[in-house]
Amino acid sequence: MLAAVNNGGVKPNVVVAKDGSGQFKTVQEAVDSYPKKHQGRYVIYVKAGVYDEIVKVNNKKTNLLIYGDGPTKTIITGKRSYKSGWKTINTATFTTTADDFVAKSIAFENTAGPSGHQAVALRVMGDRSAFFDCAMHGYQDTLYAHAKRQFYRNCEISGTVDFIFGYSSTLIQNSRIIVRKPNANQQNIVVADGTAQKNMPSGIVLQNCQIMPSPDLHPDRLTVRSYLARPWKAYSKAIFIQNSIGDLIQPEGFLPWMGTMYLDTCYFAEFGNTGAGSGVDKRVKWSRGLLTKADAAHYTAEEWLKASTWLPATGVPFTAGFTA
Repeated sequence: MLAAVNNGGVKPNVVVAKDGSGQFKTVQEAVDSYPKKHQGRYVIYVKAGVYDEIVKVNNKKTNLLIYGDGPTKTIITGKRSYKSGWKTINTATFTTTADDFVAKSIAFENTAGPSGHQAVALRVMGDRSAFFDCAMHGYQDTLYAHAKRQFYRNCEISGTVDFIFGYSSTLIQNSRIIVRKPNANQQNIVVADGTAQKNMPSGIVLQNCQIMPSPDLHPDRLTVRSYLARPWKAYSKAIFIQNSIGDLIQPEGFLPWMGTMYLDTCYFAEFGNTGAGSGVDKRVKWSRGLLTKADAAHYTAEEWLKASTWLPATGVPFTAGFTA
């Protein structure tokens, strides 16, 4: 399907365009046009433009494919934040709770800034959700990988505090993780996984990604403290495999949530990372350290997400095991 989209071989069910050249001028109107009991993919093409709106895809709108003209051209934006009176879950610019959702070549952003505190750009809750060539830009709580299986490929995700969080089974592969400049009293944390029970098959995995500072953070990257993860809940899990980790990441790697809370049950581990911030000699003693290759394999796409059972149907490319 995505290959056909790229070649112009798929006619979308509906087109969104701010200039009136499509059936709708807003993304939400296009989502709402999804017919009841629709069979097969429902395809929405969002033409280049900045769409300032809150979009919600409910769980009855399964098999939805939404694509744009590129993440620098098709942008869905909002600025709801905790500070402005919204609960975190309701700050999301774009929310999807439907199974088998696919997005390509679109940016989702929240512009509340570092003073807005929790301000979600994208919240995802449907099983077998996939994002390709997309961007998620915000500050605190940018990507709410809320629940179930999720896959991100060739994406750009930016933020400051806990900016990739949730309690899903998520794999982010071949993407750019951009750490931004927070307020003076804040620290940066890439991942805050919310796995609360020992038997939950959830956690956040980053594989073959670049973890790097944004241009505005770069001059201060060695003085602003940035960490890979902290344990939001008791069995928080964050795995870093074959990433390039920049020197902005503190040598200890991981940050406690509150005192010694959850340090004996969380699971933070690494395998095959490179870069100035990848050294493990000074990592905190309560992390799980370096994984063996056999143990790290459990967190690659095939084992972690059962990728071969659903990702080929999305058209999103993926690496089933380790990257070369």
